[in-house]
Amino acid sequence: MSATRISRELVMDWRTVKRYLSMSEKEYETFILEQSERKRELEPYESFVKSRLEKYPDTSAAQMQDWLKEHYSDFPAVSSKTVFNFTCWVRQKYQLQKPVNRRDYSMVPETPYGLQAQADFGQYNLRNSLGRQVKVYFFVMVLSRSRYKYVFFSTSNFTTDLSVQAHQQAFIFFEGRPQTVVYDQDRLFLADENHGDLILTEKFRTFTQTAGFALHFCRKSDPQSKGKIENVVKYVKQNFLYNRSFDDIETLNQEALAWLGRTANHLPHGVTRKPPVLEWETEKTYLRPYSVIPVAEQAEGNWYSVRKDNSISYKGNFYSLPQGTYTGKGCSIRLVIQEGLLLAFDQQGTLICTHTLSVGKGHKIINNDHKRSKELKIRALMEQLCNELQEPDMGSRFIDAVQKAKPRYLRDQLMLFKKIIENYTADIVNQSLQYACSNHLNSVTDLQSVAQHLYHQQNSNPPTEAKTIQMNPFSGKMPREALIQPATSSITDYSELF
Repeated sequence: MSATRISRELVMDWRTVKRYLSMSEKEYETFILEQSERKRELEPYESFVKSRLEKYPDTSAAQMQDWLKEHYSDFPAVSSKTVFNFTCWVRQKYQLQKPVNRRDYSMVPETPYGLQAQADFGQYNLRNSLGRQVKVYFFVMVLSRSRYKYVFFSTSNFTTDLSVQAHQQAFIFFEGRPQTVVYDQDRLFLADENHGDLILTEKFRTFTQTAGFALHFCRKSDPQSKGKIENVVKYVKQNFLYNRSFDDIETLNQEALAWLGRTANHLPHGVTRKPPVLEWETEKTYLRPYSVIPVAEQAEGNWYSVRKDNSISYKGNFYSLPQGTYTGKGCSIRLVIQEGLLLAFDQQGTLICTHTLSVGKGHKIINNDHKRSKELKIRALMEQLCNELQEPDMGSRFIDAVQKAKPRYLRDQLMLFKKIIENYTADIVNQSLQYACSNHLNSVTDLQSVAQHLYHQQNSNPPTEAKTIQMNPFSGKMPREALIQPATSSITDYSELF
């Protein structure tokens, strides 16, 4: 190999490698012998180091250096590396190896389906588009049997309220809750271990009592007892977050869900050799049902003004709201962002609509369902419309034909039919229905065209004389405004800017 390759393999300076290569075999043997017999600077302190290592075999080199300074006022000013090398040499010479506390492990049998989940927190530093560092915090939970995972990100450190919200989202994602969840002794959840009589924080105790799952807190400094979730935390950092750029927290949570779907829960697990998503299909039947605590009670959210067209503006996009949300100037709703969704709550904390967050800008996200009246059921609406007609049976036949032809759009068709009844006279509506039934029409849009035609026939009037309006008669003078020249920009200005 070349000197550079050898230096890289042996982690040595390339000049040292070249010096060794220039030696003959005999010169190298002499050099090694001199190295082994060379005088050590700390050799006068050998007996002290030996006695201390015999009495305290687990002593570190840093502590040994402090003892030497304490007992010898003339101890030379040497580097910590010199003391470390000398301590290692004494250990090797007198066979005083540092004791290693080994823990015996044994395989743990697989937990039954639906019995246990493990949860933990993590944090990581990302870079945004400007190259600035952004710290993100995340909550992870994994079902112990299927290894089905969930992760929830936040730009702020987790509080008890935010942790409860993350638990709720995890149980929704799992489509149920396990019997027990395993944790570290985290101050967000546990005020005091109290020799086994766990004292929980007030908010977390209320949540666990409502959700109905048991708690298991690991001993201090014992990460091995929850190895599954420790591996998931490392997996999130090394597989998902490594070299990922940060845009905003909503986008990061959306990307995390996509990663869970294509990688973390899709690829076969290293132990079970089965994809977690397939195992989860079995395990979710063993999970207990979970009743969601209203999100508005757990997330503060931000208040946004409602626009006149029953919509709200959020981060450069417009989202529709149900008709009737706007009640006048000053009307506002609360928005909560969760798992890539935008949740809208009214003043009383009731969820009024849900939208999927748009990644781009300048989009209009409209739910056609918001244009519909929610006050009446379809059957009641059909009966109401028929009762307003001169011939209810004929109206019922027409609505049945519309329902068979357009079952998915029946409510839209009925709302248009209601508008026709309100805007036209009973005679026009009745004539239009007769024409529609006799010609086998099955669309309210066609019915509306017939009603419009009949209305124009009945209300046709002779044309009136055109009214002439004198506008700015010519006076022979140019108005001052006509002489204004608009400002123009030179293309060179833009070139310089670019």
